[in-house]
Amino acid sequence: MWLELEGVGLHPTTGGYRRYAWTRTDHDLREWFAGEARTRGLDLTTDRMGNQWAWWGDPDAAVAAGDPGVVVGSHLDSVPDGGAFDGPLGVVSALAALDDLRASGVRPRRPVGVVSFADEEGSRFGVACAGSRVITGAMSPERARGLRDLDGVTMAEAITRAGGDPEHLGRDEETLARVGTFVELHVEQGRALDRLGRAVGVGSDIWPHGRWRIDVPGEANHAGTTALEDREDAMLGLAAAVISARRAAQEHECLATVGKVEVVPGGVNAVASCATAWLDARGPDAEAVRRVVDDVRDVVADFDALVTEESWTRATDFDPVLTRRLATLLGGAPVIATGAGHDAGILANAGIPTSMLFVRNPTGVSHSPDEWASADDCLAGVGALADVVADLAGAPAR
Repeated sequence: MWLELEGVGLHPTTGGYRRYAWTRTDHDLREWFAGEARTRGLDLTTDRMGNQWAWWGDPDAAVAAGDPGVVVGSHLDSVPDGGAFDGPLGVVSALAALDDLRASGVRPRRPVGVVSFADEEGSRFGVACAGSRVITGAMSPERARGLRDLDGVTMAEAITRAGGDPEHLGRDEETLARVGTFVELHVEQGRALDRLGRAVGVGSDIWPHGRWRIDVPGEANHAGTTALEDREDAMLGLAAAVISARRAAQEHECLATVGKVEVVPGGVNAVASCATAWLDARGPDAEAVRRVVDDVRDVVADFDALVTEESWTRATDFDPVLTRRLATLLGGAPVIATGAGHDAGILANAGIPTSMLFVRNPTGVSHSPDEWASADDCLAGVGALADVVADLAGAPAR
């Protein structure tokens, strides 16, 4: 499975992955997942946002019996020039864990689902975890349909071009009812497990985090003939946003990043008529994160900039009973927090009992081609996930 995915969306120059929602590459990934489900005889369903669910057992019968299923999985899309593990490791490991259980003759009492969430990274339309946000009602279908990529294509248009129906978007009660428990396996995006000398850990919580769009106005003009005092250069406001974000993050003990900008007209010899920056801010305390954004807003107000919140996810505590259960089951696995957002966090905030498993990343690097986990650690993750599924699905001990 890993080899089959290796070349999909791989950029030949950067060595990173460019797997964006509702593109040809995304289509190929969806076809791959459907094929894996078909090969295993799993029942494949697609929800109102296009998330794919492959079921071992009858999820609707379980809902009727009041004992809905256990779901594992993650996502297949990437950030621009991202690594191979962020997302796909969770999907591949989930399928491999099912193979492991079946080979062991396990017959779970509850149905088991493998999910591949759409547009988790938000690389194309700017809102992370769009797939899980829409089906849980955390983002309205109207807002989702109206999101635009850098080429001006709306999400509605992209879904239509990909053969979907954007009018079908919305909270999906039927799908949510099938999920009794969700456990997402993910490569660690830090080095906590490496420092502890452990291959697998259990997630405790996700820091509050959000994204803001900063639009700075200006006036286009000639770089070689316009006096400095006569310029209204949007790039000055953009620069102020970047610097103030860093200073505010240091002051409030948070993290803040401007990793994406757009400049118009974008010419080397042209004064910018407008500039847009996207601010990512997160930290252990929600009020501190908000203060970071407020400080940036105060600075860029001098440049008549508009700061718009595009997404916000409050602090997410995973189900404490479930987390303790998994840590004990896995032989006292370490319990760690994360500053990275995940679909697991969206489902947890929707009231679904949720936890995460993390696989050691000895480099600590993520969202980069240098992201890595060893084969032995990945296999340890598969084994841990199989044990978790067997336990939660009510199967006899392996």
